[in-house]
Amino acid sequence: MGLMILLLVFGLLVVVGMPVAFAMGIAAASAFWFEGFPMLITFQRATAGVSVFSLLAIPFFVFAGEIMLHGGIAARLVKLAAALVGHLKGGLAMVNIFSSMLFGGISGSAVADISALGSLLIPVMKERGYRPDFAVNVTVTSSIAGIVIPPSHNMIIFAVAAGGGISISKLFLAGVIPGILMCLSLAVAAYILSIKHKYPAEPFPGWREVGRSAADAIPGFITAVIIVGGTLSGVFTVTESGAFGALYALLLTKFYYRSLSWESFVLAVTGAVRTTAMVMILIAFASSFAYLLALYQVPTKLSGLLVSISDNPIVILLMINVILLLLGMIMDMAALILICTPIFLPIATGLGMDPTQFGIMMLVNLGLGLCTPPVGTCLFVGCAVGRIKIEEALKSIWPFYLAILAALILVTYVPAVSLWLPSLLG
Repeated sequence: MGLMILLLVFGLLVVVGMPVAFAMGIAAASAFWFEGFPMLITFQRATAGVSVFSLLAIPFFVFAGEIMLHGGIAARLVKLAAALVGHLKGGLAMVNIFSSMLFGGISGSAVADISALGSLLIPVMKERGYRPDFAVNVTVTSSIAGIVIPPSHNMIIFAVAAGGGISISKLFLAGVIPGILMCLSLAVAAYILSIKHKYPAEPFPGWREVGRSAADAIPGFITAVIIVGGTLSGVFTVTESGAFGALYALLLTKFYYRSLSWESFVLAVTGAVRTTAMVMILIAFASSFAYLLALYQVPTKLSGLLVSISDNPIVILLMINVILLLLGMIMDMAALILICTPIFLPIATGLGMDPTQFGIMMLVNLGLGLCTPPVGTCLFVGCAVGRIKIEEALKSIWPFYLAILAALILVTYVPAVSLWLPSLLG
């Protein structure tokens, strides 16, 4: 009965439009009240959820991304991408995807990727004869590379939701190949569509221009090198790497590029505070919610249900992916990481899957959910930037969905895709 109250209250509040974080908090308080626990337990579990040192890295990661967004780094990365891949068929689509891979690896935010690169590339793609829906779809689907390619604050959220026993450094390494693979899959889909619709290729500017663009963009890319390299080398903790990365990004854009104005700085700080507050509130109440799921033995019961349907690991992993895809269509990514990790991680590890591989699988899966209606944040932002209706984008987005699904299948069933690089570097 307590589990029914927990899920029913949560479901009703989400349906009526209450933010997911507060819906989880109220649902948890209702279940604690039904069980006769002191109401103080709800807030004790919430404060315990955010009293984790590694979570301090999140505001630094977010702030570094905001500085990159408002400090002019995106335009330099686009220029480098254009010099490298613009001469291919459908050149601007390739530039879009390659820029997302570079910028996503710095900002770690899909929405920041769309806001920065979409506002630069979508208008240009329209002028060059690309269909508006194609331009938006390329931008939206490639933006989720930032979720998988390190540094990513979603990896930290997953590590915390998993109980803190998973190495964030290992997650960083594990995300590199899947992120690149996903971008390559999207590039193949964009190339085929570009041939079909006869989209143009841009003239190759020459290797001298490539060198100039690289020299201009590399200082910005070093932000990601500081964060990831500092963590992997053991010189810094994840939190310290985030702090040094944010400081470097601030000094770079202010004194080297001289592109960060006071107004842009205020926007960056405001955006970082807003995002961090939302994430921390979500983690806090999700901690209370997850405590009750464990109390009611939901992971064990769900595992028994899945095994009763099939004892084949391939089928069980397929069912987990389908459930995550469906949930990703109606809920926010961070909330699902916090709710679903304690449920599905024990099932996956029971099948012999490495927890790190499961984490990357979940990130790729839920990243796709950001591009799907009815609650696809990236899809909404992309359509707003491209000034088209969501219905128009959905008519032609399916080849890009298939490309991401292909990468998801490889991550799920080929452990080496995510585990080879961590094992290689020890």
